[in-house]
Amino acid sequence: MQSSYGGQYSYKVIGPCCRLYDREELPWPCSRLAWRSKEPSWRRIGSRFVADMASRKCPSYSVQILEPGSKPVETVITLFAKKFSSDIQEWWYSKKPGSKEPGNISPYEVS
Repeated sequence: MQSSYGGQYSYKVIGPCCRLYDREELPWPCSRLAWRSKEPSWRRIGSRFVADMASRKCPSYSVQILEPGSKPVETVITLFAKKFSSDIQEWWYSKKPGSKEPGNISPYEVS
């Protein structure tokens, strides 16, 4: 069990995770005048879920928030105060074909 930085609540870490951004949740433009002559393409081309750029350099964890007198709540916490090393960031968010191999289960070589 861990305490939050401010000590407002405690949480139990379920495991590390990758925070994803859902492109289907992008807002539609509300005014044509705001976009002038060229409107953005709202045809969703590519993956629906993409890695969240804001949390790409920081570890994210699936946690269960434990508050006295309340039911546990599951959520995702990103620790922005901590940063990934460049090796771990490359392993976690790599777009290289070799990163998708089944044997690539750790950022460190196991001897």
